[in-house]
Amino acid sequence: MRLRCVVVDDNPHFVAAARSLLEREGVTVLGAAADGAEAVRLTAELRPDVVLVDIDLGAESGLDVARRLARSAGPVPPVILISTYAEEDYADLIADSPAVGFLPKAALSAAAIHRLLHGRSGPGRCS
Repeated sequence: MRLRCVVVDDNPHFVAAARSLLEREGVTVLGAAADGAEAVRLTAELRPDVVLVDIDLGAESGLDVARRLARSAGPVPPVILISTYAEEDYADLIADSPAVGFLPKAALSAAAIHRLLHGRSGPGRCS
C-alpha cells in the first residue's frame, strides 16, 4: 500500500517539487495546504497517513499548525516538520511539538519519511 500524505507549505514551487519527487518515489500526495485552516480541513477530509508541515508558513507557525492538527477531532495522522533551516535552529521547539520528527527540505524523500514513521534513528529523528 502506498503511503499517502498532505503537504503544508506556502511556497507553491516547493509543493510542486515535493509532489513530483515523492510521487516518483511511491508516495501519493493527496493534496497541499498553504495555511493551518486549510491543513486541518484537508487532513480531516483526505485522511492521509502523514502530514508534512513547513515550520515557516509566512504569517503562521508550522509548529502551531502541528499542534492544531494534534488537537483535531478524529484520527490524527503523524506530522513531520520540514524546513530549509537546520534542525538545530528549532531543536527545542521540535522536541516540544507533537511531530514525530523533522526533515530538512533538502533531505526530503520517501525513505526519510518511512524512517521517521517507523522510529528508526538517524538524521531528523526527534529524541
